[in-house]
Amino acid sequence: MYAVIATSGKQYKVAENVIVKIEKLKAQVGDKVEFDKVLMIASGEKINVGAPYLPNTKVVGEVVAFGRADKVHILKFRRRKHYMKRAGHRQDFTAVKIITIPAS
Repeated sequence: MYAVIATSGKQYKVAENVIVKIEKLKAQVGDKVEFDKVLMIASGEKINVGAPYLPNTKVVGEVVAFGRADKVHILKFRRRKHYMKRAGHRQDFTAVKIITIPAS
């Protein structure tokens, strides 16, 4: 059984007891979070798709940790112009363990 949820402008495929790294949330470690924008729930051969969201359906998760992703290196370079610029970025994330997915 799995579900597809939308949060922070992105879509994630989640299953029960799986830890998912999503965009940073305003919550504390141990808090329960509810994702009410459920796009799809699949259980075996039975698939329930919303238009765009499933009504009265919430996926519940628990905040496990906060962290930062690996660094992404950025290099801007112009040949023969004596120009090179280096930068990097580390995106913050929240690790959420999915507790319950409602039956479809």
